[in-house]
Order: sequence, then C-alpha cells, then structure tokens
Amino acid sequence: MVDGPEKVTLASSDSQAVSAAAPRPWALRVACLLASAAAIGLAPAPAHADLKLCNTTSSRVGVAIGYRDVEGWATEGWWNVASHTCETLLKGVLIARFYYIHAIDYDRGGEWGGTLFMCTDDKAFTIRDVKECVKRGYKKTGFFEVDTGEERDWTVRLTDPEGEAKSQ
Repeated sequence: MVDGPEKVTLASSDSQAVSAAAPRPWALRVACLLASAAAIGLAPAPAHADLKLCNTTSSRVGVAIGYRDVEGWATEGWWNVASHTCETLLKGVLIARFYYIHAIDYDRGGEWGGTLFMCTDDKAFTIRDVKECVKRGYKKTGFFEVDTGEERDWTVRLTDPEGEAKSQ
C-alpha cells in the first residue's frame, strides 16, 4: 500500500474537465472546474513550464495545492487570486502527473474541493505529509485531483456555474 492522502471515494475526471465535489448544503452555488493543457501547435511553444490557475469567476478565491515530490507529500497555500486573473502556483517543469487543489470562494462562499484529504492551515503554509492533520494542529481538507497527463505545463481554470457567469 502506498502512503498518501486519505481517499474516501473515487472521483472521475479526465484531462479536460474535473467536477467539484458534491455540493454542500451551505454552498451558495455548485462549482464547476475545467482543466486544460496549453494548446500545442496553435501558438509558439512557451519559454517556460508552470502549473497555473486562472480564476474566471466573478469572485476572489483562495487556492491551496497538494503534490508528491522526492521528499513525500506536501501542501502549500494560500494564493489569493483576483477575479478574472491567473496565478502561477508552481514555477518550472512539472515534476508529477497528479496535483491536488482546494479553492475557497471568498466573496460568495462555497469551495472547490474533493475526496482526497490533505492538511491545510488558516494562514500561509507549507506542510509536509498528509497524515494526522488535526492531531498535528492543522485542518483536514478535501482536495480534487488534477491529472496533467505528464504535460510539462498545465493551467487549471475555475469557472462560475452555468447561468451565473457575468457578461464581459
């Protein structure tokens, strides 16, 4: 057995779209998430490779990421991403195929979460390991999985639910 984040249920996803976890009763809206790779052949190759998150919603969001590197599991946060902007979460060539994201809608409430549990904190953090979060003084938080398909560069897009997106 491989040590890793606690998995409660399997979430289906593909490299084009990942659905948020089942809506929570307190959530103001159902969240929708699209993950897409940089277009190949449509534009010149990028000079660098990064993991980016674009917030296409009408709200400010806070973002935490989880990943496994040579030292084991790690979570980092919080990136504050303004409405209709992008933020680089990890700079350089991606070292893993799978990354995990948890995001909070600061303006309207709700979250983009999942069934893979990792540790977070209320303020800026880098936490090693995903076991016994509460016992170690952290929060146990649900993340959703992003499969980059082993691409070197990847962008995750947070979107408003259908019908709520504002015209630009």
